[in-house]
Amino acid sequence: MKISRTSGETPQTAPAPQPKAQPAPAPKKPKAEAPKPRRKPKPEPEYEEEDDEEEEEEPHRRRFPVGCLVVIIILALLGFGAYKGLQFYNEVDGGTDLGTEQTVTIAQGSSVSSIATQLKDEGIIEHDWLFKQYVKYSGKADGIQYGDFTLRSGMSYNDIIKTISEVVRRATTNITIPEGTTAVGVAQIFVDAGLVDDVDTFLNCANGTDGSDFSQYDFWNQIPDNGRLMKCEGYLYPETYNVYADEDVYYYVDTLYSEFANKTADLADTIAAKGTTIDDVVNLASFIQEEAGLASEDAKVSACFHNRLESDDPLWSTHILQSNACSYITQDVENNYLWNSPTAEYYGWPEQGAIPEDVLALYDTYAISGLPAGPISNPGYAAIEAALKPDQEYLDEGYYFFVTGHPDTDVAGQYFYAKTADEHYQNCVKAGWAN
Repeated sequence: MKISRTSGETPQTAPAPQPKAQPAPAPKKPKAEAPKPRRKPKPEPEYEEEDDEEEEEEPHRRRFPVGCLVVIIILALLGFGAYKGLQFYNEVDGGTDLGTEQTVTIAQGSSVSSIATQLKDEGIIEHDWLFKQYVKYSGKADGIQYGDFTLRSGMSYNDIIKTISEVVRRATTNITIPEGTTAVGVAQIFVDAGLVDDVDTFLNCANGTDGSDFSQYDFWNQIPDNGRLMKCEGYLYPETYNVYADEDVYYYVDTLYSEFANKTADLADTIAAKGTTIDDVVNLASFIQEEAGLASEDAKVSACFHNRLESDDPLWSTHILQSNACSYITQDVENNYLWNSPTAEYYGWPEQGAIPEDVLALYDTYAISGLPAGPISNPGYAAIEAALKPDQEYLDEGYYFFVTGHPDTDVAGQYFYAKTADEHYQNCVKAGWAN
């Protein structure tokens, strides 16, 4: 084999040596190969380095499996639903641990919804909506009665429905109180119906003189102690009532007061806006009730009274109400509160021949300025509303007088209004009261 050399050396040829047998050399350990130098990486932007760090750390995080979380939530919901379902079932089915006996009074005409709410409020059941739905879908609503029932908390729904479906009605009676009836007249109605022993028993309760307390009503707390004859006058609301026939007198009086509070509740804002009081409104309304007699005339009569009480006209500077319904007028044709009404008879004034001076000083509307000490009857809602809302036209145009046609004339019951005393006199002639 020829080997070429460079740098000008002359090639030589040597004889090939003969190979000698020699022992095999021990294997040499391979030298550790020198590590190849790494190429220095080019610098990267800072934000990429941060990403690299996050990527390097990512495998070290331990994530909670989302699927497990969903399963746990579902199981929790199922468990809670099962728990509430068991609660509902136990309430419907009842239990062995019953509460003490309670008397629950279901009013006539009560709906299933109101009965369910009542049972919840009185602690018989926990879920009124559940009872309502149970009654609805069980088809037992039509069998529910009204009256007094003995119930206990923990009773099953079926036992409750069975109990309140039994006919245990107490005897009731209807009582009608006409609008404009005096307190004495109202008391007599209850006596005549056999519900109260005597007039004094009713009035003592209604006036609170026997210790009866009606302070749960706002109107009661606003009635001034100004020497009026009766605190209850004006507030025994005229209506037809269906009442229990075997109750005490407080129940009957409270029924009337409750109705008054309910019927006049919507007038509270108007009363406050006008800067007046419920007592002044009822007081004036009692005169409108007596003098008008017809709901269609209430607002006009109210305007005349308002003008008398509030006008700047010098002729009415004393602001005298001038109502024949309450004055020292001894004409039998007039239903005069002091002379010939049930109130006058109750106090015995006609028989005595004179009305006490201290009473006249409080009630004679021809002598005193403004409203009398208290109402003279129990007005209806239309008169109460008219006292607050007089006819605006008659108010603005300055009407002060009114008269109704004499019962024995062709204009009986007709109303005549006037602005001056002369016009009023002419109207009295037309109405058959003057020549």
